[in-house]
Amino acid sequence: MNLSETHFQMFGVPAQFEVDLAALEARYRELQREVHPDRFAGASQAEQRVSMQLATRVNEAYQALRSPLPRAEYLLRLQGVDPEFETNTAMPAGFLADQMERRERLGEAAEAGDWQKLIALTAGLRVDLDSLLSRIERQLNARDWSGAAATLRQLKFLDKFGEEIAAAEERMES
Repeated sequence: MNLSETHFQMFGVPAQFEVDLAALEARYRELQREVHPDRFAGASQAEQRVSMQLATRVNEAYQALRSPLPRAEYLLRLQGVDPEFETNTAMPAGFLADQMERRERLGEAAEAGDWQKLIALTAGLRVDLDSLLSRIERQLNARDWSGAAATLRQLKFLDKFGEEIAAAEERMES
């Protein structure tokens, strides 16, 4: 293993959206054992520093590959595509209208303490996330980088809404 390998090379998995999570986890554990700084406690400072760099790199790579959104972003960045999260906020009008309506329903449900509405919002969100994850996989496989970047921006939007639902649930529980 070296610092110039891609995350996929480091873990010995194909550079694609679909990843065998069990194989990824197993390889992560192997790599952690190989490069963990404790194994280099008696080594020179240079070897300790390299061990720390490799351990950090393994952790970063694992975090990027184990979850679909960071994995899609990493695949795009490997192709030189910036998903433009901060600068490109354009989204389909229908998508934005749906999200505004969802946020209104979330506010109403949270204010009323209505768990059933929160459950329904979560279920609807899951359906939309699954649909977009299937779409981005097809786009990445077809090398439709700009389409995949647009879908990733929508996925990030929905992921943030999921965090808002979780925060509302926490407030309702307390």
